[in-house]
Amino acid sequence: MNALKNSAATRILRAPGGRISLRVPARAVIVCAVLAIAVAIVSVVSLTTGDYKLSVPEVVATLFGQGPPGADFIVTTLRLPRLLAALLVGAALAVSGAILQSLSGNPLGSPDIIGFSHGSATGALIVIITTTGGMLETALGALLGGMVTAIVVYLLAFKRGMHGLRMVLIGVGVSSMLLSANSYLITRASLQDAVSAQAWQVGGLNGRGWEHVQPVAIALAVLLPIAAYYGRRLSMLEMGDDAAKGLGVPVERSRLVLFGVSVTLCAVATAAAGPITFLALAGPQLARKLTRAAGPNLFASALMGAFLLVASDLGIQRLFPSQQLPVGIATGVLGGGYLAWMLAVRWRARS
Repeated sequence: MNALKNSAATRILRAPGGRISLRVPARAVIVCAVLAIAVAIVSVVSLTTGDYKLSVPEVVATLFGQGPPGADFIVTTLRLPRLLAALLVGAALAVSGAILQSLSGNPLGSPDIIGFSHGSATGALIVIITTTGGMLETALGALLGGMVTAIVVYLLAFKRGMHGLRMVLIGVGVSSMLLSANSYLITRASLQDAVSAQAWQVGGLNGRGWEHVQPVAIALAVLLPIAAYYGRRLSMLEMGDDAAKGLGVPVERSRLVLFGVSVTLCAVATAAAGPITFLALAGPQLARKLTRAAGPNLFASALMGAFLLVASDLGIQRLFPSQQLPVGIATGVLGGGYLAWMLAVRWRARS
């Protein structure tokens, strides 16, 4: 009976010729549709509300160059780039977290817990404090810092293969060291540089423009198809190396490619918006709980990450309109509460 029920709840899509097939759980499709609608609603509210209120037809007309006077600057220079940056950064961080959590087999195996975000922050802080570089140099420093940190964690955790728990523990240690290094860098900076560095460390979307949107959009366009292609292998890797090898999966090569995709997504997102905490941890977990589907749930995670960041940014804009608080504060509060709840539930389940 259960088999019949599961069969009815899952559809198999096959490409012409039948060489490529895809299992589509009905519940996951419904969850993704609801998340997409929620993202669309929050996006419309973000574009139409604020100090300068606009109707939906006025926003659409502005996008086609026929809006009311002044609306072009509000929509295409201020609100739309910020909205797209939130959507793309949220999706990138959530997919990065989903891949790493699946590879490590541990819900704590997210980029901000095991040090990649702090590594990106270290790279950016070095640029901000030791050079006169601008936004592009800061972004490149963040990207390089995240990559170097990932390589160090991977090499330290590699011993005749990658073990998920070992990677998480080493990552937590590296993260702690980088956090101390970041604090030291700020103490050595001038007052102006220290203020800029501390503001960047919180992570935010204030003042984000098209120059921040484009790199993340390109990274997602290149890396998401790779993640989707390797997603099926990721599901097999969750069953263990021996089982995956038995099913014909090249374990280490697949793991290395997925690791590289996850790290790059995290580094690019951090370079664009700073180290926004807990989004890579909570997004994939919430998506998995809602879909109740096995595997990494990459598409649902991307939608959940985009929704969480856009909703958090909208909330902090409307609740504190005069203070321009960074969205990293909102995600830190919500994510910290979610982490405490998750650990409490797991502890009670084992006691």
